[in-house]
Amino acid sequence: MGVVRKVPVARGTWDEETIRRDLMLYAVTDRMWLGGRALEQCVHEAIEGGATFIQLREKTADKRERLELAGSLLAICRGAGIPFVVDDDVELAREVGADGVHVGQHDLSCAKARELLGEEAIIGVSAQTVEEALAAWDSGADYLGVGTMHPTVTKPDAVDVTYDELGRICRAVPIPVVAIGGMDAHTVHELAGTGAAGAAVVSAIFAAGDCKAAACELCHELVSTLEGKAAR
Repeated sequence: MGVVRKVPVARGTWDEETIRRDLMLYAVTDRMWLGGRALEQCVHEAIEGGATFIQLREKTADKRERLELAGSLLAICRGAGIPFVVDDDVELAREVGADGVHVGQHDLSCAKARELLGEEAIIGVSAQTVEEALAAWDSGADYLGVGTMHPTVTKPDAVDVTYDELGRICRAVPIPVVAIGGMDAHTVHELAGTGAAGAAVVSAIFAAGDCKAAACELCHELVSTLEGKAAR
């Protein structure tokens, strides 16, 4: 399931509609779930299964490890023609030539990330409220990551967001929104009618024994769910 574009896409070619489309199945890495498997292979399998956007998020890796991983994953994403961004680390994103960066409310500001990476970069921002969403949009964010939608061990201290609030955020800003936090094949149907562009997942893909099959199932559920995007 899932159509992977075979023509490599150069940095700077991601327009608004392309970003919106590619947010459907947003895979966020975390090697703690891999059980010794190589991250590069798991990401490759996830893309084969239908993942449409990759974020490198490896909080426990040192700088050299992150640099090596970023270079490897960037090459994989380039070959598949999908966006690749780095969590928080703007300098790393700039060094490897990633498509952009995702920043949280307490990370480097969206405006500063834009200043450092340029107008061509994809800048994503985490938000939990309409006020935060509007501020991120005003600062130049290309998309928002909203959550957590369900309890998750990945971000135990994150603020819970209701689906009603998700819908309000989607209606408040013109940029696409991806829901994160406990999103899996059993919960993505709850995105119906919110206006969300997709779901960001970690363990739903990378904890699975078969990353390709897990991504394929998620892609199928998301396609079915997001066909009706009318806001609540």
